[in-house]
Amino acid sequence: MTTIKNLKTYGLAESIYRSGYPMMTGEPADFLDPERIKGTSMTRASRLAGVANGSGHANFLKGIIVQFDLKYPQYLSPQLQRYHWFEIISSQSKMHCLTKGEFSFNEYVDNKVIDNLQLRIDQYNFYNSYENFMKCISNVPAGLEMWMGITTNYLQLKTIYMQRKNHKLKEDYGAIMAMIKDLPMGEELIIGNN
Repeated sequence: MTTIKNLKTYGLAESIYRSGYPMMTGEPADFLDPERIKGTSMTRASRLAGVANGSGHANFLKGIIVQFDLKYPQYLSPQLQRYHWFEIISSQSKMHCLTKGEFSFNEYVDNKVIDNLQLRIDQYNFYNSYENFMKCISNVPAGLEMWMGITTNYLQLKTIYMQRKNHKLKEDYGAIMAMIKDLPMGEELIIGNN
């Protein structure tokens, strides 16, 4: 089951304040007080966040950084890596850890598949050959679950929300959609009219 933990957000107040730079004259404030995001700054940021993707007016959302740990099934990897929505900080490694037999699988992986993989792992650990390792790595089910650390930002999450909110992989993307809704000002700056 896709799980998110250790969620942190950085740069919210600063980026909302900086959303006003295009119309600002003079030098910006030396200290970005979180109180500055109230009133005009917040109204402006909400309006800019609601413009069409690709217009460039919501670029301030790139400054709101989000980091978290994601437990995901392997079949989700190609989708997550296809776009630059998620920058992978580091992740668990099949290459280094598979033959230790310490991974978990989602509920949809058939026990026969797990037993077959365990047989391949046992053969590798006994014979320690390249061929046996390739049989292990080639027979890993797509439901193998691993953890990775992610860095992204509100602008990228706005795109992923728009494109994946009704995705067929509702359990996996559902966890990501729930995370987006729970982010500070996620409703106003990310979800908006999507």
